[in-house]
Amino acid sequence: MARPPADVRRRPVAPRRQRGAALLLLLAVASVGFAAVLLGAFAGTDVERQREQRTLARLALASDALVGFAALNGRLPRPAISATDGREASEPCADEAACSGFLPWVTLAVEGADSWGKRLRYSVTPLYTSAPIQRLGAVATKRVQTRDGNGELRYVVGQETCMLAADCAPAVVYSQGRANLGTSVAGLAQANGVAGNIDEIANDGATTTFVRRPASVDPRAPGGQFDDLLVALPLAALYDRMAAARTLP
Repeated sequence: MARPPADVRRRPVAPRRQRGAALLLLLAVASVGFAAVLLGAFAGTDVERQREQRTLARLALASDALVGFAALNGRLPRPAISATDGREASEPCADEAACSGFLPWVTLAVEGADSWGKRLRYSVTPLYTSAPIQRLGAVATKRVQTRDGNGELRYVVGQETCMLAADCAPAVVYSQGRANLGTSVAGLAQANGVAGNIDEIANDGATTTFVRRPASVDPRAPGGQFDDLLVALPLAALYDRMAAARTLP
Protein backbone atom coordinates (compact mmCIF):
# COMPACT_ATOMS: atom_id res chain seq x y z
CA MET A 1 0.00 0.00 0.00
CA ALA A 2 1.34 3.41 -0.93
CA ARG A 3 2.18 5.67 1.98
CA PRO A 4 0.67 9.23 2.05
CA PRO A 5 3.01 12.05 1.13
CA ALA A 6 5.21 13.36 3.92
CA ASP A 7 3.54 16.78 3.87
CA VAL A 8 0.18 15.10 4.60
CA ARG A 9 1.53 12.92 7.44
CA ARG A 10 3.16 15.88 9.21
CA ARG A 11 0.36 18.40 8.68
CA PRO A 12 -0.08 20.32 12.00
CA VAL A 13 -3.40 20.64 13.80
CA ALA A 14 -5.28 23.67 12.60
CA PRO A 15 -4.95 26.68 14.97
CA ARG A 16 -8.76 26.95 15.03
CA ARG A 17 -9.02 23.42 16.45
CA GLN A 18 -6.37 24.20 19.07
CA ARG A 19 -8.25 27.31 20.16
CA GLY A 20 -11.51 25.37 20.35
CA ALA A 21 -9.98 22.64 22.51
CA ALA A 22 -8.42 25.24 24.81
CA LEU A 23 -11.74 27.03 25.16
CA LEU A 24 -13.54 23.81 26.06
CA LEU A 25 -10.89 23.01 28.66
CA LEU A 26 -11.18 26.51 30.14
CA LEU A 27 -14.97 26.22 30.32
CA ALA A 28 -14.68 22.84 32.00
CA VAL A 29 -12.28 24.18 34.61
CA ALA A 30 -14.48 27.23 35.21
CA SER A 31 -17.56 25.01 35.58
CA VAL A 32 -15.81 22.84 38.15
CA GLY A 33 -14.66 25.94 40.05
CA PHE A 34 -18.13 27.47 40.02
CA ALA A 35 -19.67 24.20 41.19
CA ALA A 36 -17.17 24.02 44.03
CA VAL A 37 -17.97 27.59 45.11
CA LEU A 38 -21.71 26.90 44.85
CA LEU A 39 -21.45 23.68 46.84
CA GLY A 40 -19.29 25.46 49.41
CA ALA A 41 -21.88 28.18 49.78
CA PHE A 42 -24.69 25.68 50.27
CA ALA A 43 -22.54 23.65 52.66
CA GLY A 44 -21.79 26.81 54.65
CA THR A 45 -25.49 27.61 54.82
CA ASP A 46 -26.25 24.10 56.04
CA VAL A 47 -23.52 24.30 58.67
CA GLU A 48 -24.84 27.60 60.00
CA ARG A 49 -28.39 26.27 60.04
CA GLN A 50 -27.25 23.24 62.04
CA ARG A 51 -25.38 25.45 64.48
CA GLU A 52 -28.47 27.58 64.93
CA GLN A 53 -30.63 24.52 65.59
CA ARG A 54 -28.11 23.15 68.11
CA THR A 55 -28.02 26.51 69.88
CA LEU A 56 -31.82 26.67 70.06
CA ALA A 57 -31.82 23.15 71.52
CA ARG A 58 -29.27 24.21 74.14
CA LEU A 59 -31.39 27.23 75.05
CA ALA A 60 -34.43 24.99 75.46
CA LEU A 61 -32.47 22.60 77.69
CA ALA A 62 -31.16 25.52 79.73
CA SER A 63 -34.69 26.85 80.19
CA ASP A 64 -35.90 23.44 81.37
CA ALA A 65 -32.90 23.12 83.70
CA LEU A 66 -33.71 26.51 85.24
CA VAL A 67 -37.27 25.40 85.96
CA GLY A 68 -35.98 22.11 87.38
CA PHE A 69 -33.54 23.96 89.63
CA ALA A 70 -36.36 26.16 90.94
CA ALA A 71 -38.60 23.14 91.54
CA LEU A 72 -35.86 21.60 93.66
CA ASN A 73 -34.52 24.70 95.43
CA GLY A 74 -37.53 26.98 95.63
CA ARG A 75 -35.79 29.72 93.60
CA LEU A 76 -33.95 30.40 90.37
CA PRO A 77 -30.15 30.42 90.33
CA ARG A 78 -28.05 33.56 90.20
CA PRO A 79 -25.77 34.13 87.18
CA ALA A 80 -22.42 32.36 86.90
CA ILE A 81 -19.38 33.63 88.74
CA SER A 82 -17.70 34.46 85.41
CA ALA A 83 -17.37 33.37 81.78
CA THR A 84 -14.79 30.80 82.86
CA ASP A 85 -16.40 29.69 86.14
CA GLY A 86 -19.86 28.25 85.60
CA ARG A 87 -20.82 27.91 89.22
CA GLU A 88 -23.64 30.05 90.56
CA ALA A 89 -22.47 33.28 92.18
CA SER A 90 -22.60 32.96 95.95
CA GLU A 91 -23.57 36.55 96.74
CA PRO A 92 -27.22 37.63 96.45
CA CYS A 93 -28.08 39.93 93.53
CA ALA A 94 -28.19 43.52 94.69
CA ASP A 95 -30.05 44.71 91.60
CA GLU A 96 -31.05 43.82 88.03
CA ALA A 97 -27.53 44.47 86.71
CA ALA A 98 -25.98 42.12 89.26
CA CYS A 99 -28.52 39.48 88.23
CA SER A 100 -27.52 39.73 84.55
CA GLY A 101 -24.50 37.83 83.30
CA PHE A 102 -23.74 34.30 82.15
CA LEU A 103 -25.78 31.13 82.52
CA PRO A 104 -24.49 29.11 85.55
CA TRP A 105 -23.88 26.06 83.39
CA VAL A 106 -21.92 24.05 85.96
CA THR A 107 -24.62 24.48 88.62
CA LEU A 108 -27.31 23.49 86.12
CA ALA A 109 -25.23 20.69 84.54
CA VAL A 110 -25.91 21.92 80.98
CA GLU A 111 -23.89 23.16 78.04
CA GLY A 112 -22.77 26.71 78.80
CA ALA A 113 -21.91 27.87 75.30
CA ASP A 114 -23.67 28.20 71.97
CA SER A 115 -22.53 26.51 68.76
CA TRP A 116 -20.23 29.43 67.93
CA GLY A 117 -18.19 29.08 71.12
CA LYS A 118 -19.77 31.99 73.00
CA ARG A 119 -21.06 31.81 76.55
CA LEU A 120 -24.84 31.75 76.92
CA ARG A 121 -26.15 34.87 78.62
CA TYR A 122 -28.67 34.89 81.48
CA SER A 123 -30.70 37.55 83.24
CA VAL A 124 -33.00 36.81 86.18
CA THR A 125 -35.30 38.90 88.38
CA PRO A 126 -33.50 39.37 91.74
CA LEU A 127 -36.58 38.50 93.84
CA TYR A 128 -36.74 35.11 92.12
CA THR A 129 -33.24 34.14 93.28
CA SER A 130 -34.24 34.01 96.96
CA ALA A 131 -36.29 31.19 98.49
CA PRO A 132 -39.11 31.04 99.05
CA ILE A 133 -40.48 33.01 96.11
CA GLN A 134 -43.44 35.02 97.28
CA ARG A 135 -45.98 34.27 94.58
CA LEU A 136 -48.30 37.07 95.69
CA GLY A 137 -45.54 39.63 96.08
CA ALA A 138 -42.73 38.90 93.58
CA VAL A 139 -43.09 40.70 90.25
CA ALA A 140 -41.17 39.25 87.30
CA THR A 141 -39.24 42.00 85.50
CA LYS A 142 -37.96 40.64 82.18
CA ARG A 143 -39.61 41.95 79.01
CA VAL A 144 -39.03 40.94 75.39
CA GLN A 145 -39.66 43.09 72.32
CA THR A 146 -39.67 42.44 68.60
CA ARG A 147 -40.00 44.59 65.45
CA ASP A 148 -43.37 44.83 63.73
CA GLY A 149 -43.96 45.25 59.99
CA ASN A 150 -43.21 48.96 60.27
CA GLY A 151 -39.96 48.34 62.11
CA GLU A 152 -41.36 49.60 65.40
CA LEU A 153 -40.64 47.81 68.67
CA ARG A 154 -43.55 46.06 70.38
CA TYR A 155 -43.75 43.73 73.36
CA VAL A 156 -44.11 39.99 72.87
CA VAL A 157 -43.40 39.14 76.52
CA GLY A 158 -44.58 41.50 79.26
CA GLN A 159 -45.35 45.17 78.77
CA GLU A 160 -44.03 48.61 79.72
CA THR A 161 -44.89 48.17 83.39
CA CYS A 162 -44.60 44.69 84.89
CA MET A 163 -47.21 43.86 87.50
CA LEU A 164 -48.67 40.80 89.20
CA ALA A 165 -51.71 41.08 86.94
CA ALA A 166 -49.57 41.66 83.81
CA ASP A 167 -46.95 38.97 83.76
CA CYS A 168 -43.45 39.61 82.51
CA ALA A 169 -40.86 36.83 82.51
CA PRO A 170 -38.78 35.90 85.57
CA ALA A 171 -35.68 35.20 83.46
CA VAL A 172 -34.26 35.05 79.95
CA VAL A 173 -31.40 33.01 78.51
CA TYR A 174 -29.88 33.85 75.16
CA SER A 175 -27.10 33.45 72.63
CA GLN A 176 -25.46 36.44 70.96
CA GLY A 177 -25.17 34.55 67.70
CA ARG A 178 -22.35 33.96 65.28
CA ALA A 179 -21.30 37.53 64.54
CA ASN A 180 -20.73 40.63 66.66
CA LEU A 181 -20.41 40.96 70.43
CA GLY A 182 -20.48 38.18 73.00
CA THR A 183 -17.86 36.48 75.16
CA SER A 184 -15.88 33.38 74.22
CA VAL A 185 -15.55 30.32 76.45
CA ALA A 186 -12.04 31.59 77.23
CA GLY A 187 -13.55 34.78 78.65
CA LEU A 188 -12.55 37.02 75.75
CA ALA A 189 -15.02 39.70 74.68
CA GLN A 190 -15.76 39.81 70.95
CA ALA A 191 -15.75 43.24 69.35
CA ASN A 192 -18.71 44.61 67.46
CA GLY A 193 -17.83 44.22 63.79
CA VAL A 194 -20.59 46.33 62.22
CA ALA A 195 -22.34 49.65 62.69
CA GLY A 196 -26.01 50.28 63.31
CA ASN A 197 -26.87 46.94 64.95
CA ILE A 198 -28.71 48.72 67.73
CA ASP A 199 -30.84 45.70 68.76
CA GLU A 200 -27.76 43.53 69.30
CA ILE A 201 -26.05 46.33 71.21
CA ALA A 202 -29.19 46.71 73.34
CA ASN A 203 -29.17 43.00 74.23
CA ASP A 204 -25.47 43.13 75.07
CA GLY A 205 -26.12 45.59 77.90
CA ALA A 206 -29.72 44.77 78.76
CA THR A 207 -30.93 44.00 82.27
CA THR A 208 -34.72 44.05 81.92
CA THR A 209 -35.75 44.67 78.30
CA PHE A 210 -34.50 42.40 75.50
CA VAL A 211 -35.04 42.07 71.75
CA ARG A 212 -35.97 38.89 69.89
CA ARG A 213 -36.57 39.08 66.14
CA PRO A 214 -35.75 37.28 62.89
CA ALA A 215 -32.09 37.25 61.89
CA SER A 216 -30.94 39.78 59.30
CA VAL A 217 -27.64 40.59 57.62
CA ASP A 218 -29.08 43.74 56.07
CA PRO A 219 -27.62 46.82 57.80
CA ARG A 220 -30.62 48.81 56.56
CA ALA A 221 -33.12 46.62 58.42
CA PRO A 222 -34.88 48.28 61.38
CA GLY A 223 -32.59 47.64 64.33
CA GLY A 224 -29.69 46.74 62.04
CA GLN A 225 -28.04 43.37 61.55
CA PHE A 226 -29.20 40.76 64.04
CA ASP A 227 -28.55 37.11 64.88
CA ASP A 228 -29.24 36.81 68.63
CA LEU A 229 -31.34 33.84 69.81
CA LEU A 230 -33.39 34.28 73.00
CA VAL A 231 -35.74 32.24 75.16
CA ALA A 232 -37.88 33.77 77.91
CA LEU A 233 -38.72 31.58 80.89
CA PRO A 234 -42.54 31.23 81.09
CA LEU A 235 -43.77 32.32 84.51
CA ALA A 236 -46.80 30.01 84.46
CA ALA A 237 -44.65 26.97 83.67
CA LEU A 238 -42.23 27.91 86.45
CA TYR A 239 -45.04 28.20 89.00
CA ASP A 240 -46.68 24.96 87.86
CA ARG A 241 -43.47 22.95 88.27
CA MET A 242 -42.68 24.53 91.62
CA ALA A 243 -46.21 23.98 92.88
CA ALA A 244 -46.08 20.34 91.80
CA ALA A 245 -42.79 19.98 93.68
CA ARG A 246 -44.27 21.82 96.70
CA THR A 247 -41.51 24.42 96.70
CA LEU A 248 -43.86 27.36 96.04
CA PRO A 249 -45.75 28.88 98.98
